[in-house]
Amino acid sequence: MSPEFMAPLMFASLILFLLIGYPVAFSLSAVGLLFAVIAIELGFMPAALLQALPQQVFDIMRNDTLLAIPFFTFMGLILERSGMAEDMLETIGQLFGRIRGGLAYAVIFVGALLAATTGVVAASVISMGLISLPIMMRYGYDARVASGVIAASGTLAQIIPPSLVLIVLADQLGTSVGDMYAGALVPGLTLVLLYVLYVFIVTVVRPSAAPALPPEARTLREDNGSSGTPSLLALLAVSIVAGVAYDQFHYAATDRPMDERIIVSALIGIAIAFGAAVVNRVTKMGLLSRAAEKVVFVMVPPLMLIFLVLGTIFLGVATPTEGGAMGAAGAIILAMIKGKLNLDLTRQAMNSTLKLTTFVVFILIGARVFRIAFIGVDGDAWVEHLFDSLPGGVVGFLVVVNILVFVLAFFLDFFEIAFIIVPLLAPIAAKLGIDLVWFGVMLGVNMQTSFMHPPFGFALFYLRSVAPKSIKTTDIYWGAIPFVIIQILMVALVIAFPKLVTHALHGPAAESTQTTEEVLQSLPQDTPEQTEGDGGAALMEGSGATLPAGAEPEPDPAAALLEEAGKSP
Repeated sequence: MSPEFMAPLMFASLILFLLIGYPVAFSLSAVGLLFAVIAIELGFMPAALLQALPQQVFDIMRNDTLLAIPFFTFMGLILERSGMAEDMLETIGQLFGRIRGGLAYAVIFVGALLAATTGVVAASVISMGLISLPIMMRYGYDARVASGVIAASGTLAQIIPPSLVLIVLADQLGTSVGDMYAGALVPGLTLVLLYVLYVFIVTVVRPSAAPALPPEARTLREDNGSSGTPSLLALLAVSIVAGVAYDQFHYAATDRPMDERIIVSALIGIAIAFGAAVVNRVTKMGLLSRAAEKVVFVMVPPLMLIFLVLGTIFLGVATPTEGGAMGAAGAIILAMIKGKLNLDLTRQAMNSTLKLTTFVVFILIGARVFRIAFIGVDGDAWVEHLFDSLPGGVVGFLVVVNILVFVLAFFLDFFEIAFIIVPLLAPIAAKLGIDLVWFGVMLGVNMQTSFMHPPFGFALFYLRSVAPKSIKTTDIYWGAIPFVIIQILMVALVIAFPKLVTHALHGPAAESTQTTEEVLQSLPQDTPEQTEGDGGAALMEGSGATLPAGAEPEPDPAAALLEEAGKSP
C-alpha cells in the first residue's frame, strides 16, 4: 500500500465507523490504533510515536479550560429542575399573549435567557416543549410553527454564552474562552432578532398560524380587569433612567471600557427595579401592578445570575472556569430560595453532569489517539493539500469550510465535528491570517444547524420525546427548516460583517490577501530535515495552552521522544 493512501483511508474509515453507529470516543481510538499498527508494520510511521499518548492524556487532565464544562452543565441542570423556565414562560407568555404570535415571542425570549443561564440544549428544548407546546397547540398555533420556534430557541444555548460549544471550540483552536464569549454575544442576539422577525412575518402572512391568546387565557390582570402594563413600562423607564444617570455621573471623567459601563449601569437599573418591587410588596402600597411585580421577581434572579457569570468574565474579574463555579453556586442558591433544592434534585444534576463530562473527556482522549496516528501517516499534509487548488483565497476557503461543516452536521454532532474537523482546519485558517476567535464563532453558528436538520438533529429528537402524539415527526422536521435557513443566513452575515464578532476583541482580526495556494506553498515541506521533531510540535498544537511573551515552554518528554524518533519521510 502506498503511504499517500493511508490518511484518506483512515479518515474514510472513521466516518464509516461513526455512520454505523459505534460510540464516537471508541471509534476514534479504534481507528487511530488500528491504522497506527498498520502504518508501523508497513514502515510508514515509527513505533515510538505512540509513546506520546500518555503525555497527551495528561495534557487533557490538567487543562483548566475544560473545568468550565461540568460547572456550566451543573448550573443549567439545577436551574432547569428548579422550575425557573416554567416561571419565565408563564410570565412572559402572559405579557405577550395579547398580540399575535405572543407565545412564540415568549418562547424565543425565554430561550435566549435560558441559553444565557444554562448553556444546555437538552434542558432548554425539553423545558419549553413540556410547558409551551401544549399551550400553543391548545390556542390554535400551527404545529410546524410551534415546534420550529421551540426547537430553534433551544439551540440558542449553543451560540449565546455560556455555551459548551464555545468552550470546546476555544480549547481546540487554542484561543481564550472569554474572547470567544465576547465575540459570540452580538451574533447570538442578532440570531434572536432574526427569529423574532420570522415570527412577525408569519403573523402578517398567516395570522391563523400564530394567534393571540383569548381574553379568558390572560390571567395576569389587576382587580379592575386592566393588564397593568403601564405600571411595568413606567418601572422599566425609571430603571433605564437610573442606569443612564449612573453611567453619566460615575463614568463622566473616566475612560473605562464600554462593556464595563454597560454591565455596571444595567446592574444598577436592575437593582432599582428589584428594590422598588420589594418595597411595594412589603409595604403593600400598590404603586406597582401585579404584572410589574411578578415580572421583576421572575426576571431579576436569572438576570443577576447572567451578570454573576458573564458580567464577571467580560469585566475580567473572573476566568470562565471561575465564572462557571460562581454560576453553579448561584444556581444552588436560587433553587434553595425557591424551595426546590433537595437531595434527589442534586443527585440527578450531579449524575447528568458526570455523564456529560466523562463523555467529553473520553472523546478528547479518542481524538488525541486519532490525531497521533493521523499525523504519523502525514494526514496533516494531506488536509493541507486538499485546499491547495481552491479559488478565491480566504473567501474560497471559508465557503468550502462552511459547506463541509454543514454537510457533516447531517451525520455528526458538534462534539464530533469540533474534535475531528476543527483541529485539521485551524492551522490553515491561522496561516491565511484569519482571526481564530472569529473563525470559531462562525463555526459555532454553523454547527448550531447540527441540532436542527434531519435526520440526526438532537433538538428535534428532544422535542419529539416530549411533544404530544397529535404532532407528527414530519411537522417537527418541516418546522425546523426555516430556522436552519436563518442560521445559514447568520453565517453569511458573520462572514460579510466580521465586526459583529471582532468589535468585542482586544485586537483587530488579521487580514490576508494571499490565496490558499500561496499560503500552502509557504508551509514547511515534508523533508527529513524539516519534519524532524515536527510530530511533537504538531501533537501539542491546539491543546489550548498559551504561554506569556518570552516564556519558555516546559520540557515535554513526549515531544523529546518524537524529536528523537522523527517521522519517516
